[in-house]
Amino acid sequence: MRAHSITLLPALIIGAQIAIAAPLPDGNAIVTGKAAVVDGDTIDVGSIRIRLHGIDTPERGQLCPDRIGGGTWRCGIRATEHLASIADSKNVSCTIRDRDIYKRPVSVCTIDGKEINARMVRDGYAWAFVKYSKDYVADEADARLARIGIWQSDQPPVPPWDYRAQRWQLEAQAAPRPGCPIKGNINNDGERIYHPPWSHMYARTMVNEAKGERWFCDEGEAELAGWRAPSWR
Repeated sequence: MRAHSITLLPALIIGAQIAIAAPLPDGNAIVTGKAAVVDGDTIDVGSIRIRLHGIDTPERGQLCPDRIGGGTWRCGIRATEHLASIADSKNVSCTIRDRDIYKRPVSVCTIDGKEINARMVRDGYAWAFVKYSKDYVADEADARLARIGIWQSDQPPVPPWDYRAQRWQLEAQAAPRPGCPIKGNINNDGERIYHPPWSHMYARTMVNEAKGERWFCDEGEAELAGWRAPSWR
């Protein structure tokens, strides 16, 4: 999940294939439809990309210390797989709480009345994103006490916001377009897919500008240009 600012929407229900109206000062919109998991804290509902409010999960390229000292496990991949086991292809109801810096909805989502955001934290696959919300602090405390998921080791895991910052700083210095390390790749099927520095596919992805591939400075720029985030599958 990325930084976001609070902008509330009118109280209404929005079908998944309908674009969200411009934000108004009061109330919350609700988006309903079948979920497609993007990563551990992001889903698509129809054409609408939704960030899960108040949580931050390991990035897909991220490793975490395991219960046996000195080892690691692919916590970023597992967080995405865990959300997929909960929500992928399921009907969800998402109440929009605010928007991120790219104007994408940040929401509390439920399946059959049971909240997804809280479960990801309780199951040990997400941090409470206290920079923006303290809603899930108690759930994180329970997961830490149980030593499950990212909390299984005596060695603390690197929070994803620190991991992203570290990866961005490293790759931004090396990018041909200064400060713009996101790789815009075109695959063999002609799909335009972008890879930020924390993507598990980043190191193996090449940019061939003669093919129309390019570098981007942020995810919003990539999406506006017609590129999408990589699929977890």
